[in-house]
Amino acid sequence: MARYTGPSCRLCRRERQKLFLKGSKCYSEKCPLEKKNYVPGQHGLTRRTKFSEYGVQLREKQKVRRIYGLQEVQFHNYFEKAIRQKGVTGGNLIKLLERRLDNVIFRLGFASSRKAARQLVLHRHFMVNNQIVDVPSFSLAPGDTVTVREKSKKLDTIHNSLRRTKDNVYNWLSIDKASLSGTFLSVPEREDIPLNANEQLIVELYSK
Repeated sequence: MARYTGPSCRLCRRERQKLFLKGSKCYSEKCPLEKKNYVPGQHGLTRRTKFSEYGVQLREKQKVRRIYGLQEVQFHNYFEKAIRQKGVTGGNLIKLLERRLDNVIFRLGFASSRKAARQLVLHRHFMVNNQIVDVPSFSLAPGDTVTVREKSKKLDTIHNSLRRTKDNVYNWLSIDKASLSGTFLSVPEREDIPLNANEQLIVELYSK
């Protein structure tokens, strides 16, 4: 599966808002968006910023896709799943993305970004219900427990991230920092998910 290997901060500049792809750097003065709040490229400062209806929809889709670190095919597959579920398609899409293992690890505070969480999962540092899982897209169900493997409990990257994380920030998750474990309590409602996005624009884009 192909993946983006370029500068993460360039993606934030392209969307002209912080996507929080670099962990603690995004909260510091080192964030390039603080000094270069314009799209990247030779003509970034002079490029027109008024989009057509299609352009607005495309930028919203690209923004959400990049926040969760997905390629186009992966993202579209989630959309197809969302269509087949009951309820509002846009809300279903975001809920599916939130159930990903790499996202839950990030939300629990075990990683400073989803990209870092994905790497930790691929390196087999986490277990789900006492079974090693090395698939970042693994979809969690209510009641599933995510635990740091015993041999990985001394990793500085995990402890450094936890120090910057408050306890039980999300009502659909619970965390036990002492045992380095967390539980996915329930599928969150859309209004509870802190995501600055208008998913209805994505639905409209894919419906064309």
